[in-house]
Amino acid sequence: MKAKTAPQVQEIMIRHIQTVTPEMSMVEVMEFLDRHHLTNAPVIEQGADGRKMLVGFISEGDCLAFLANEVFFGGPCPVQTVRTMMKRHPICVEPGTDLFSLASIFVSHQHRHLPVVQDGQLLGMVDRRDVLKALEAYYREAIHDRDLAKFPPDLHEVLNLRCFVSKGR
Repeated sequence: MKAKTAPQVQEIMIRHIQTVTPEMSMVEVMEFLDRHHLTNAPVIEQGADGRKMLVGFISEGDCLAFLANEVFFGGPCPVQTVRTMMKRHPICVEPGTDLFSLASIFVSHQHRHLPVVQDGQLLGMVDRRDVLKALEAYYREAIHDRDLAKFPPDLHEVLNLRCFVSKGR
C-alpha cells in the first residue's frame, strides 16, 4: 500500500482574504481589523498588471504598540499609516509548501497566520488552526491505513506468537 502524500498549502489555504493598503491611517486600519474581526491583515499594492502584490503585514499588536506610543508621547510627525507601522518582508509560504514544512514554520516562529505568495503576488492565507486540522486528518488517515495494512493478520505471525507465549508459561 502506497503512503499518501502530505497535503500542500494550496489545498488548505484561504483564498478570499481581507487586505489593507499602505496608505490607510492607523485609525482606519484599527477600525478595519475590528469590523472584520481580524487580528492581522496582509498589506497589498495593486501592480500595474492588476495583481495584488504583498508589501507587508500588519497586526493588532503593531497597532497597539504605535497607538500606545502616540498616546503616551503625544502625536507623531508624520501621522502613522499602515506603511509606517507594517512589518516588511513577512514570512511567507508558497502554494506548493507541504504540510510538515508548514507545521514546522508555525511551530518555529509562533505565527498564527501566514501569507501564501507566488512571485510576489498574494494568493491567500494559511491559518495555524487549518494546519492543525489538516495534520490531524492526515494523522487519522495514516493510522487508518496502517490498521488496514495489518488486516487480515498474517496467520503465521499470530500462530508463532501464540506458540511463543505458550512456551513461556
